[in-house]
Amino acid sequence: MQDDYEEYDRFDRAILTTLAAEGRISITELARRIGLSKSPTQARLRRLEELGVIRGYRAILDPIRLRLDHVAFVEVRMLDTREASLEAFNAAVAAIPEIEQVHLIAGNFDYLLKVRTADMRSYRRVLAEKISTLPNVSTTSTYVAMQAVKEDGLARPPGASA
Repeated sequence: MQDDYEEYDRFDRAILTTLAAEGRISITELARRIGLSKSPTQARLRRLEELGVIRGYRAILDPIRLRLDHVAFVEVRMLDTREASLEAFNAAVAAIPEIEQVHLIAGNFDYLLKVRTADMRSYRRVLAEKISTLPNVSTTSTYVAMQAVKEDGLARPPGASA
């Protein structure tokens, strides 16, 4: 994977934008939509995958239909923020399936977690048995989401329109 910022032309941006919305699109249809033939489209796609810009493909599941409609955001304050402590926390938090996202934050707390469970009872169990027992956790504060206004998870490449 390349560390330097790569420049993406309009074809690359069109590929990325289209795949972010429709990951199962055929190469033929992708090529038609972006205005290139199939071979150059495949070559560009392969290059974007090799660069790590496209990290993979997956199904987007509907959490409501899976009865996982309780979302909580958890602020975590750490006892120790030295690198070894953060690495221990990062490794442990990655193993908790109810935690969808983990962000190290610059601010009044250290981490922000997005936790998805079936209900408040399930969340309280995850908080007590899993989150509160993570390495170096000092305190937590929970904010329960009432509604997801936007949650598409679609990253857009630089210069791409929404």
